[in-house]
Amino acid sequence: MPEQPAGTPRRPRRRTVLTSAAVTAAAGVPLIASAGPAAAAASGSGRESGGGAATAQAPDRELRKLLKEIDADRIEATVRRLAAFGTRHTLSVQDDPERGIGAARDWILAEMRKYAAVSGGRMTAELQSYIQEPASRIPVATRITNVVATLRGSVTPDRVYVIAGHYDSRVTDVMDATSDAPGADDDASGVALVMELARVMAKRRPAATIVFTAVAGEEQGLYGSRYAATQFKAAGVDVQGMFTNDIIGSSRADDGTRDPYTVRLFAEGVPTSETPAQANTRRSVGGENDSATRQLARFVSDVGDNDATGMNVRVVYRRDRYLRGGDHIPFLEQGYAAARFTEPAEDFAHQHQDVRVEDGKQYGDLPEFCDFDYIARVTRVNGAVLWTLAQAPGTPREARIVTSNLTNDTELKWAPGTEPDLAGYEVVWRETTDPEWTHVIKVGLTTTHTVDLSKDNVFFGVRAVNRDGKRSPVAFPMPGN
Repeated sequence: MPEQPAGTPRRPRRRTVLTSAAVTAAAGVPLIASAGPAAAAASGSGRESGGGAATAQAPDRELRKLLKEIDADRIEATVRRLAAFGTRHTLSVQDDPERGIGAARDWILAEMRKYAAVSGGRMTAELQSYIQEPASRIPVATRITNVVATLRGSVTPDRVYVIAGHYDSRVTDVMDATSDAPGADDDASGVALVMELARVMAKRRPAATIVFTAVAGEEQGLYGSRYAATQFKAAGVDVQGMFTNDIIGSSRADDGTRDPYTVRLFAEGVPTSETPAQANTRRSVGGENDSATRQLARFVSDVGDNDATGMNVRVVYRRDRYLRGGDHIPFLEQGYAAARFTEPAEDFAHQHQDVRVEDGKQYGDLPEFCDFDYIARVTRVNGAVLWTLAQAPGTPREARIVTSNLTNDTELKWAPGTEPDLAGYEVVWRETTDPEWTHVIKVGLTTTHTVDLSKDNVFFGVRAVNRDGKRSPVAFPMPGN
């Protein structure tokens, strides 16, 4: 072999890392993107900035049209109407038509039924209730009610995605059920987002089913969402993704600085529901950054961070904010992939506070402190994610790396999808130190593929593609035969 000129970087060893050309030749299939600036620019598949994931999906014309229908004025009207109920505390009155959580519940249901009325029978809206016996922050038996609108999928209706916000509110004393608790940011903003997406999507035909829900009991201990998650699990519902939008109403931090084009997405690594056996496998093969929820978060960045939403999705590698929690956690407890959207920096003077003026400063979670254009942009991120999930194939099942023989190749297998428009699959990979997938290999309509690259050195994944070019979240393979 000729000696390399002085100063030329030495070529890395084969099977330590392959160049794009080497992977193409070794795999015998086209490599469609790598994360380097030159490769991304050449392929058109990477981020426009030249960095980020090779798995990014640009919004199509249908999605752009949907996102343009999201209306900041409607969102503002919803937030103000919810705040006008005075208090929506879980323990507040339930039979007053003007004030309290019962009045808010009935209004949300009535609005959801209006959306369902124009859906051609595809959407239904109903109440999901149970009696919560005395427990933490619930001193007496209390009816907890979620408002649920279900838009049934037209192709794979048994595949379900859930989006939620909580409509209960609170003040400084979490047990104060009578004082004014307008709850504009926390969390009328999230409920307004859910309702706006239900309105916009009701007229459309998603392939998979989307559930839009306003849950109660969050401030008292995630009661409504826990009931919803356990009901899904008991019924064997295939929930492939859940998002809660909680405190997404303001772009202004407590120091006055603003970040109106960023939303945080909290996504756990080690699964909340992980068993001891699963933990042992994870420690052996890696994957702390490859839970189903982390793959869902990568998908959010892939489809929701672009010019159609005007937003930057900041993924935070935590289950929730430091020592805090939200309505996605009960879904994580049931083994579902779930994540939380939250504004970039909270202003604690305008959440969980009695409404008052103190030393000339206004406290309280009032609508005047919300940024409704910002909520609309966060709604577009959620809309892009939900619609793409519902129109794309489901995440591949039973993805595994064959370990019956010691080899420096990597043999991948997965179960065949059932979607009628399934076009094929792609294998993705990245260095173990990279946060995003950097290489994508088209492998066609098959359920097995071998890559001439060692599983010791990189992480692999598999995703499905339909005939319209829409791609599923990535499945992270576990060892198997």
